Amino acid sequence: MASLIITTGKQEGDYYPLGRRTNVVGRDEALPIQILDGMVSRKHLQIRFDEKKNRYYAFDMKSRNGVYVNNQKIEGEVPLKDGDVILVGLTSLLFADKDFKDKDSALLHYKKVGERMRVTVYGPNELEQMRALQRSTEQGETGAPIRP
Repeated sequence: MASLIITTGKQEGDYYPLGRRTNVVGRDEALPIQILDGMVSRKHLQIRFDEKKNRYYAFDMKSRNGVYVNNQKIEGEVPLKDGDVILVGLTSLLFADKDFKDKDSALLHYKKVGERMRVTVYGPNELEQMRALQRSTEQGETGAPIRP
C-alpha cells in the first residue's frame, strides 16, 4: 500500500494511508483527505490505484491552481513513484510507496527522505548577505581586504 505525508502547510506532519482505492484530495470537509489551504479546490486531486499495473496515479480534477508532481504541472493522469512530491495550492504532499503503522513511522520516513533531498535555497536577502561577506573577505593586490 501507499501513503501521503503532508510536508508543508497547516497540516504538516499528517499522513494518510491510501489503501487500494481511489482517493480524492481537496478542501471539501466531506473528503477523507482534506487539505486546509485556501489555494486548494474543493475536489483538487484524485489518486487512483490500478490493480492490473499495481501502481498509483495522480489526476488533476480540473482544479483552479493545478497539480504539480516534482515541480511539473500535470496534464491528465500521471504515474506516481516513491518519493514524488505533489504540490496542491501551497501544500506539499510526499507520496510514499508504503504504508506506516503510525504517524511517528511516517514522520521518520519523511525525515530520511528530506535528508536525501535537501537542497539549500537562499532568498534574496541571504544571497546578498553572502555576497557582501564574500566581497569583504576578498583580498586585493596588496593582500589587504577589499572593502565595498
